[in-house]
Amino acid sequence: MSRLPVYLGALLATISIRVGAAEAACGDISIAEMNWGSAAVAAHIDEIILEHGYDCDVTLVPGDTIPTFTSMLTKSQPDMAPEFWINAVRAPLAKAIGESRLLLGAEILQEGAVEGWWVPAFIIEAHPEIRTVDDALARPDLFPSPRSPGKAAIQSCPDDWSCQATTRNLFRAFGAADKGFELLEPATAEALDASIASAFDTKTGWLGYYWAPTAALGKYPMARLSFGVTHNQVEWENCTAVPGCASPQKNSYPTSQAFTLVTQEFTEKAASAMDYIRTRQWSNATINGILAWQEENRASNRETAEHFLKIHEEVWSKWVLPLVQERVKTALR
Repeated sequence: MSRLPVYLGALLATISIRVGAAEAACGDISIAEMNWGSAAVAAHIDEIILEHGYDCDVTLVPGDTIPTFTSMLTKSQPDMAPEFWINAVRAPLAKAIGESRLLLGAEILQEGAVEGWWVPAFIIEAHPEIRTVDDALARPDLFPSPRSPGKAAIQSCPDDWSCQATTRNLFRAFGAADKGFELLEPATAEALDASIASAFDTKTGWLGYYWAPTAALGKYPMARLSFGVTHNQVEWENCTAVPGCASPQKNSYPTSQAFTLVTQEFTEKAASAMDYIRTRQWSNATINGILAWQEENRASNRETAEHFLKIHEEVWSKWVLPLVQERVKTALR
């Protein structure tokens, strides 16, 4: 007897289940709109897809790595952080996942993320001997402080960024103060970007923390310095990433990973969208291009998200069922 009717029946049942899942009601969802470019745009992409594709009622709330993680852990709010960098909270995050309080979705940054200390490429071209952090610290004359004449500067991160603690600890571990450097902590991400733009405008040396993928590193040629040591995960967890660690040692940044982070409550309220959450990721080249477009056009995060959905259907259509894809496309017309 032919098995074709049985096979077709099973196939139709599977399709029916998946379509039914996409049709299932979705609850009220809060999404953290982090205060850096790729994560903020991702939040608006998720808002559009979850609202129009899955019929969720979405609210965006301001977010940042440590405060958002703490709130999700203790209050189950917000429901979702689209691009959550896990290095600063690996131990408590692993515990929360083990207790089924939080859940990781897809690794949204397909090729991983890069953190470190950078200098303009023109510094390396003029001084090819500078390859490591120690090399740069031996030349304070190349990195003048815009705040204190006669001193050099290392640019750090705004308040509440996890990199603020690591940069402070590495600044002390490398003895930067004794070598004539001060640590500058800009008030905002915009101020940090402005310091890079000013350095390129004036061809002045710049040394400090930055990350990729970003529009800034797509626009300004920068070189990442070696810390001269391999990454020590134990030291990282016990000291480098711990605010105010008493005796930080030299260390290097780990390979950075950014995942979508959701609460257990999200998986219950938006069960129909979990396939999307487990699938959604994009390449650094795609992100850099989108962020560069945003900067060039002075577009809002919402406008940039809509631009991405309109011109990169070949990317996001792989994240969702055809039914969801058509709903989103209809909403964008």
